[in-house]
Amino acid sequence: MSKQARMIVRGIVQGVAFRAYTRETAESLGVRGYVRNRPGGSVEIVAEGEDGPLEKLVAWARRGPPSAVVEGVDVQYAEPTNAFDDFRIQH
Repeated sequence: MSKQARMIVRGIVQGVAFRAYTRETAESLGVRGYVRNRPGGSVEIVAEGEDGPLEKLVAWARRGPPSAVVEGVDVQYAEPTNAFDDFRIQH
């Protein structure tokens, strides 16, 4: 079953290659969507995919790459929009 997860990742997550690692991880899992920096220092991830791969991305976001310090992740689930063909870094 496919669904969408919208995550807000808080902590030291900007300036540490978090977006690049997120894209690499999402692509390896076959998840579509985007990642972007938000004002205030958090990162937003909107991802769509099957339950298993999507939950793996959520679990990864809770740890982040080695250079990040993730303090928390808020996750909201929704029906997929099917608006994404790949996974991108938005600026």
